[in-house]
This record gives sequence, C-alpha cells and structure tokens, in this order.
Amino acid sequence: MKEILLIGNPILRKKSENVHQFDHELLSVILDLKDTLIDFQKRKKIGRAIAALQIGELKKIIYCNLPDRAFALVNPEITWRSNETFEVWDSCFSFDVAFFVKTERFKSITVKYQNEKGDLIEETFQDDLSELLQHEIDHLQGILATDRQISKQDIILRDEWEKMF
Repeated sequence: MKEILLIGNPILRKKSENVHQFDHELLSVILDLKDTLIDFQKRKKIGRAIAALQIGELKKIIYCNLPDRAFALVNPEITWRSNETFEVWDSCFSFDVAFFVKTERFKSITVKYQNEKGDLIEETFQDDLSELLQHEIDHLQGILATDRQISKQDIILRDEWEKMF
C-alpha cells in the first residue's frame, strides 16, 4: 500500500510515461495500486479506480476495482468519444474526497489499452465507467478534475454532496 498524493503535490501535474516492460516491476506497481485502492475504499466508503501517478509512479497504469470486475489498464488511450456528453459531480482520491466539482464528460468512449501481460484490448465504456476512465486517463496527463470544472460555482463539499445525493 502506498500513500496517495494530494492536490498541490507537483507530481500530480506531470505526464506519465508509456510502459514498455511487462515484468515483475509492472506487476508490483499494479499490486500497490490494488492494495492502495482497496484500503481507500474501506476507509472512505467510496472510489472505484486509481492512476499510478496518484501514488507517485509516472507510468501509464490505471487499476479499477468494480463490483463485478477488477482489472488493470496499461498505456490506456481514448480512441473514440461519443458526441453526447453529460454533467457529473466528480471527486478524487487526491482531493481526499473532501469536495466535488461538476464536470462535463463524454457519455461513451472507446479505450485501447494493454493488460498486465501486454495483450492489446479495445473496449467501449459507457455512462459512469466512461466518466471514471476519462478521469483516470486525465491523471496520466497531469490533469485534475478541477481543471475540467464547468464553472467556479460548481464545487461542493462532500457533506453537502451526500445530502443532495
């Protein structure tokens, strides 16, 4: 388990690098992401995915832990975006889920990525998973949800968000 970097840490603004070696080092980072995500989910009762950059690893790796599926995305790239968008209240482990900002995301995206073995996969994600992966792929480019905030007024503390939703 690793410490999650918080907003203000300059590493969160760096761009991640492609992974070229599919070896024990990659598996070690994926395990760190898995352990860190599961710990955060237990403590905060929220969260579905984490980007390697959030634990200080400048590698294009995302780990998702969903109710029906857990998987790693290595070198993910969005290859298609729907014309349709939607607005969503977005938070982040790097905000310690203390607040949410309203962002606009594509309703559907197609992502090309590799699994931990290096196999190439192309998959289409919709709705909440589309939003989730856009958020995580943004991290790999040094982009935070606050950069995607629709307006300065579209920010809310977690306690208020929980009352509304």
